[in-house]
Amino acid sequence: MKSRRRFLADSSLLALGGITLQSFNTDTFSIFKNRFSPADQVNIGAIGINGMGWADTTSMLKIPGVNLVAICDVDQNVIDSRKKDLEKLKIDASKVATYTDYRKLLDRKDIDAVIIGTPDHWHTLIMVHAVEAGKDVYVEKPVGNSIEECRIMVAAQKKYNKAVQGGQWQRSQKHFRDAVDFIKTGQLGNIRTVKVWCYQGWMKPDIVRPNSAPPAGVDYKMWLGPAETKPFNASRFHFNFRWFWDYAGGLMTDWGVHLMDYAVFGMGMPEPRTVAALGGQFAYPELSQETPDTLGALYEFDKFNLIWDHAMGIDNGLFGKDHGIAFIGNNATLELDRGGWDVIPEQRSEKKIVVPRTKPSDNGLDMHTQNFINVVRSRKLEELNCPIQTGAHIATVCQLGNIDYRS
Repeated sequence: MKSRRRFLADSSLLALGGITLQSFNTDTFSIFKNRFSPADQVNIGAIGINGMGWADTTSMLKIPGVNLVAICDVDQNVIDSRKKDLEKLKIDASKVATYTDYRKLLDRKDIDAVIIGTPDHWHTLIMVHAVEAGKDVYVEKPVGNSIEECRIMVAAQKKYNKAVQGGQWQRSQKHFRDAVDFIKTGQLGNIRTVKVWCYQGWMKPDIVRPNSAPPAGVDYKMWLGPAETKPFNASRFHFNFRWFWDYAGGLMTDWGVHLMDYAVFGMGMPEPRTVAALGGQFAYPELSQETPDTLGALYEFDKFNLIWDHAMGIDNGLFGKDHGIAFIGNNATLELDRGGWDVIPEQRSEKKIVVPRTKPSDNGLDMHTQNFINVVRSRKLEELNCPIQTGAHIATVCQLGNIDYRS
């Protein structure tokens, strides 16, 4: 008789060949998953479901054999909203347990893996408790809110030998990986500079608000968790936690871990020798934030320089794009972003490289959650596209930029 894990490993082959996840709709998934007995499913729980935590959850629910057992959030209003969303997905919300304390969710023996989609300052503690409880973990980026937290997470994964995937979903998207493969061919020539920019016109800090009582249904003490105790303020809550050092690292760690990840990945994952950063609250000094709305950081590596440039509230970055990574070589520049990649020949170069623009051919988030579930089933931890070690490396690189700016 096949073991549960062997059966799950075999069933992961459904994602290969002519069957693609995108070809199924919600009805098809619900019908297909009914063919799996409860003992043969991967049971997941989701902790922190207001933003990317919910996107990760709904992505995993597209995968045959994945079953949502429980959800957890410190805001009862969010839980109530997600229960309605489950009904829209034709999932019986009454069969999905709800919690406001993640420790009660982790106590459940019927959960194989958890998604951590909380604010950044909670990632480390929940991840450590989850692997202690025997769960595999999909943790949103940045994996840790400090260098020490990153080291703790790597050590915990090693101790408990669980699958821990960082939420840098571009690691699983084909056109990003194809761009790195092209860089490895050496056709760009010696790459002397990598430029990374993140201009996000839709992102602005909140207005300055007075302290107030937490909204009804919010366990604010649990939301603060390991952070310093402060009065509730709506300008720091939910999405806007990103702009306060107690909870996150601003745009540098919010988008930086995605973009800087591929900048460093494309160059072979080295470590920087020196870092220098300058910036400030230049665009919106009247709004409520601690992290800089404008930041430039220069990283010195052994054979190249890396330049990070971010700006909140405007979209007009390099090449007329609001984000991207440019690998600048002697022969040509490769520009990579979520919309594809181009090779721009150097006019003076004798080597004329002609490469048509490559566009996305898949859903990066769906590929990333599929990769995680495949590893949960196979137990081949080396096949994770973004293991905690990788997530910790780039989170550390981004934290170094913030540390230099703050000091």
